[in-house]
Amino acid sequence: MEKKKKFKLIDAILATVCITLVAESVPPTAAIGNSQYFWWIFLIIAFCLPYGLITAELGSTFQSEGGMYDWVKMAFGKKMAARVAWNYWINFPLWIASLAVAVTDVVAGIFDIELSFIWLLVLQLGYTWIVSLLGTKRIGESKWIVNIGTFCKMAFMLGLGLLGIYVYIKTGQSANPIESVADLFPSLDLAGLSFISVIIFNFLGFEVIATFTDDMTNPKKEIPKALIIGGALMALFYILPSTGINIAMSTEEAEASGITESFAILLANLGVSDSIIRIIVIVVGLMFIYTMVANIVSWSFGVNSVAKYSADDGGLPKLFSETNNEGVPYMASIINGIVASVICVLGICLGYVSESASNLFWTFFSFSLVTLLISYIPLFPAFLKLRKTNKTERVYKVPGNSFVLGLVTYVPLILLVLGVVFTLFIDFTKESIMANLPLIIGVVISVIIQEILAFFVKEDKNKKKA
Repeated sequence: MEKKKKFKLIDAILATVCITLVAESVPPTAAIGNSQYFWWIFLIIAFCLPYGLITAELGSTFQSEGGMYDWVKMAFGKKMAARVAWNYWINFPLWIASLAVAVTDVVAGIFDIELSFIWLLVLQLGYTWIVSLLGTKRIGESKWIVNIGTFCKMAFMLGLGLLGIYVYIKTGQSANPIESVADLFPSLDLAGLSFISVIIFNFLGFEVIATFTDDMTNPKKEIPKALIIGGALMALFYILPSTGINIAMSTEEAEASGITESFAILLANLGVSDSIIRIIVIVVGLMFIYTMVANIVSWSFGVNSVAKYSADDGGLPKLFSETNNEGVPYMASIINGIVASVICVLGICLGYVSESASNLFWTFFSFSLVTLLISYIPLFPAFLKLRKTNKTERVYKVPGNSFVLGLVTYVPLILLVLGVVFTLFIDFTKESIMANLPLIIGVVISVIIQEILAFFVKEDKNKKKA
């Protein structure tokens, strides 16, 4: 029998960075403006740190490819776990669809062309099925895609940040100048607080590393190390490129193709020739597209494993349970491709993409963001309950007394809830609600489906909860 490939510590660190470092969310982060620095510092302390500590303890103690699903199930039972599984899964095809739209936006931008209906279909469906089919492989088999994707991200995101800083030092010009200390602080109205969800989204994904345990040599020791080192690298590589975009363009202009456009603007400010700029922009654009493939590949196994675990327990349709010879829940990945394809085709046929690709990107991105944030809400109280009721020996344990554990649990929990609310309701004016109505309706429908699925889940009465 062929020896199983192993996922080493360096692979886990690179996967952590690749999973949490989502290049296409840099423009939304840059759209926050100069107050992003406040939010980064605040949320690194208030959300990222406790979230990383919690997932390190749970991931190293309760090793399972079910990941977050199993943790919530042990704490609160199958019905709550089914809700987690639905939101965790449905965000994924929505995310794939948003990235498919971003691919066409980037291609049109770097080659300065207007894509026809046929090319929109070819590119979006091509991207969708490439990532969906790659998702049918174990992470140990496709780790080279993840690793190369991580290096690509680090290269152009570090390059964009340093280039922006250099241009600012040399010219003293910025599209978003900091004129006073007050510019670094957010407005404490709903519009200002709505940015919480964007920053939190950038941190999510640490628990996916726990689903790689079967491919790792020593997961109990490697998972915490990968989360700590990878998390520190992730924070650095988010702040730098968003700074570069802020120097290059106004917050209103930041969109899916903002990374490539920022390179062009910054290089032009340095007097680089148009021909050289064009070559650099094309190279960066192609690297950007590759990272969007690597992002989905790095998330696929974790998301599909959660879907499979839930299907095995009756939370999702049994079709999600089907695995291939490698033990990968391949049918979940195929379903991802089908759902994302339907979304993309509907978007193209309705004419949204041809008129404004970025509008459709923002709609899908926001829908994906909300459902993903909802899926994480039970994770934090599950940690606290398992700490109190499940006496399994912890190899890694979040330090602190009951007061500290309460802070670690409830502060990020409150931030998640606020993130969901502020994404749906930037403010409560009629104009804002009407503008966000498709998103609000979509989330309501998703919650209804979630509750229908949970209603039919039967708890295991013969097995005690944690």
